[in-house]
Amino acid sequence: QVQLVESGGGLVQAGGSLILSCKASGRTFSSYAMGWFRQAPGKEREFVAAAWSGGNTYYGDSVKGRFTVSGDNAKSTVYLQMNSLKPEDTAVYYCAADRASVVSRWPEYWGQGTQVTVSS
Repeated sequence: QVQLVESGGGLVQAGGSLILSCKASGRTFSSYAMGWFRQAPGKEREFVAAAWSGGNTYYGDSVKGRFTVSGDNAKSTVYLQMNSLKPEDTAVYYCAADRASVVSRWPEYWGQGTQVTVSS
């Protein structure tokens, strides 16, 4: 079992920045693929970013060049640095983990989500 707890959401003006954190517990953090997803009201959950062993990262097209995902194995924490935020980035952001991949399949473990609201 893996438990994921997100933090860092909030209200920010368009063009601003936020950093989300996701602390993992329960299993060896470095052996899992980690990712971020988001879900806006009335929309499906959308892939945002992923990070996995070897320093590999992957981003959704809508956030490429603005968001950066990184991890700290010593703290069992993955981060999502969000810059140049837009109102359309408003959503509940979820941390996810999987033993294999968070890109090619639906992740096995999910956090409870944290709200990000970007005002225009």
